[in-house]
Amino acid sequence: MAERVQSWWARRQWSKGLDVPYAVGAYREAWAAYPALIRQYHPDLNAGIALSQVPPAAEVLLLWQCDAGHRFAATPHEQRQRPGRERRRSAWCPECSEQANPTRAVALPMREAITAPVVAANAVLRPRRPRRPTRLCERTPAIPIGEAFVSVCAPKPASAVEDRVRADLGRRLTLTEGVNAVRVARPFFEHLEVWPDFVFPELRIAVEYDTIGRHGLEHVGRREESDRRKDRALRAAGWEVMRLRVGRLEPLGPFDLQIPAWSAASLSTLIETFRGIRGTLLVDPLLREDPAVDV
Repeated sequence: MAERVQSWWARRQWSKGLDVPYAVGAYREAWAAYPALIRQYHPDLNAGIALSQVPPAAEVLLLWQCDAGHRFAATPHEQRQRPGRERRRSAWCPECSEQANPTRAVALPMREAITAPVVAANAVLRPRRPRRPTRLCERTPAIPIGEAFVSVCAPKPASAVEDRVRADLGRRLTLTEGVNAVRVARPFFEHLEVWPDFVFPELRIAVEYDTIGRHGLEHVGRREESDRRKDRALRAAGWEVMRLRVGRLEPLGPFDLQIPAWSAASLSTLIETFRGIRGTLLVDPLLREDPAVDV
């Protein structure tokens, strides 16, 4: 099971009994055949760990950034198996790949392949109606991409736990309250905005609280793919995403936390993760003097 880079590094420090379990350059030769991946990797996005310190077979989620600025999480194995890994002028990225290939051809079963020419001939006599273009919501304000704002389209908090998390964070951090949306570049379900559970404009961090729900259907399957699309849209807009994955939900990104339930320990870990993303110089001035939170 892949784990985020900070947890993986700490575990290797403990198992090897060393502050630096893998020296810089230890795996330079293994990565030398992948210049495109070397270009996509940035130590500052991965807790300061150099790519030559990461074994190619490590089950660790690393954060990568393509030439267009899109960020995405993937393991070394996933990256080494993707197209463009050996070319010097291009490399694979989920956001760029989706833009280049918005629709994919589906292989027809044998029966459909035989009848396809007949269907095409009939289509000449009876042309289909043109597909309607996607209609975007007009209530999203015309503001710069990446700007946080108050959206009239955003849904209300889905659970009492989210209200509790919001209240605990408000007592611990001094942040702008009320904003509930981020302007993005590409449509997300007919909107040019996304609605994270918690929006922190000063840090440009979005936090999501994920559970499987009462019926065990939330944030799994197709809904998980929607979560990934949302994360990509936010990162393309210059934001970072952190998900609190409750129970057995696996992390989707490098900063996601697996927690049994919301607690005081979860709050402390979340703030420490904020420091890992944006640094203590930005996070600590936002901390309130009284850290006591009833959780």
